[in-house]
Amino acid sequence: MARASTYPDRPIRLVIPFGGGGQTDIVSRVTAEALQQRLGQPVLSDNRPGGAGNLAAEMVARAPGDGYTVLVATMGTNSGLNALLYKSVGYDALRDLTPVGMFCTTSNLLVAHNSIPGRDFNEVVAWISPIPVNLPSPRRALAPLRI
Repeated sequence: MARASTYPDRPIRLVIPFGGGGQTDIVSRVTAEALQQRLGQPVLSDNRPGGAGNLAAEMVARAPGDGYTVLVATMGTNSGLNALLYKSVGYDALRDLTPVGMFCTTSNLLVAHNSIPGRDFNEVVAWISPIPVNLPSPRRALAPLRI
């Protein structure tokens, strides 16, 4: 009887849903290096930007389910959020993808030019509140939004 191979027995493809040089890319590459050292197999970073992560998620969803093509998911790609924002995402996050674990959390900052009035978040929001902003909405293409 032949002995089954032990996972992984070949390189793993880590699909990053954004372009190189950004926060997700950098953290993913550091993680890929650590995985490579631990697993003893190459972990290849593959940037597939486009569609707010939908292109990469669809590619992974259509790959063989053998654990050798793995997505660095975001809240949009894996929570179903993108399905609410886009007409067609090409995959069903709940049916096609399985969360394996969280390897990183990140923080984002709101930064403004130093010439605008306001020394803290509340003062900046008070300054911009009367200014109407058009942002995409799941309900309408352009909806006026007041912050």
